[in-house]
Amino acid sequence: METASQLPFGEALRGRLGSPAHPSLLESSPRSQVWRIELAGRPAVLKQLVEGPGADERYEREVAALRIAGRASGSPVVPALLGTDPAERVLVLEHLDHRRPAADWIVDYAAALARLHSTAGTADAGALPRWQGPTGADVSSFLTLAETFGVPEAPGVRDDLHALVDRLGRAEGTALLHGDPCPGNDLHTPDGVRFIDFEQASLGSGLMELAYLRVGFPTCWCVTRAAGPLLERAEGAYRTAWHAETGTPLPDAGLADACAGWLIRGDALVERARRGTVDHLARVPDEDWEWGTATARQRLVHRLGVVAGTTADHGGLRSLRALAAELRRAVLDRWPALRPVPTRRP
Repeated sequence: METASQLPFGEALRGRLGSPAHPSLLESSPRSQVWRIELAGRPAVLKQLVEGPGADERYEREVAALRIAGRASGSPVVPALLGTDPAERVLVLEHLDHRRPAADWIVDYAAALARLHSTAGTADAGALPRWQGPTGADVSSFLTLAETFGVPEAPGVRDDLHALVDRLGRAEGTALLHGDPCPGNDLHTPDGVRFIDFEQASLGSGLMELAYLRVGFPTCWCVTRAAGPLLERAEGAYRTAWHAETGTPLPDAGLADACAGWLIRGDALVERARRGTVDHLARVPDEDWEWGTATARQRLVHRLGVVAGTTADHGGLRSLRALAAELRRAVLDRWPALRPVPTRRP
């Protein structure tokens, strides 16, 4: 355990914020070290991104996102950024008290997510990378998976999927996307929900993260599914908050595309460190690995069901709707004991 003098807290930070005291190491990902400290008798959080591939970029993304999100009108949606030390990849943040979320936590979460998304605009172009969607390789992997389960490639489905990839690549929007808006990266404070850990932040269409509520948080260890009425409340809360902050209604088109995009991405079945390494969809017929609250096959079955329903009225995805329904049946026929993903967050 470091003493206060051993912390990555340089002279510039000390000159601005004073000397840190009473450090306590907190749980964090392998990519960072996080401490609870005291500054002038008040709690704060010290975060350092550790040396490793992409560390400088992740640090720059987090700082840029926190500064953009700090412009939120009304109640904040992120902790206040108190200080930075780019040379050491250090951030000093406001400490927030987190309380156990209510059973319908996803409603307040969705409203806060919309407010977070709304903090960026056209003037922020270039401050963060653009959101990146699935690729043609994902299309091929998904269709190969279906073939493996005996579901033939229907006429037009490959063209429809490549058109989906193209639409997602051109999706308009300047929303501030968190990049990993998971249960655990949301703090439920007495003053509302705030988000942390913006190392993968980008700019794009907010629909790409609104889709998390339906497809079960695809980049997250903690998968949850909301029952129909609760999901409707949450999506309604997002739309209401978005309209209140931007003055424009959320477009109806695009949510089905976003859900379909998460379905065909094999990298959305594994944690971040394993993404981009192998074709993870190709692994599903032979192995079922656990990640957090659900296995790979549980995640896949849930997303197939969501897409089969979500795309019901989407002309450009009719063939995918049928394929998703058939593939889901085939997977459950092979493994009938697969349980649905959880409805409650841990």
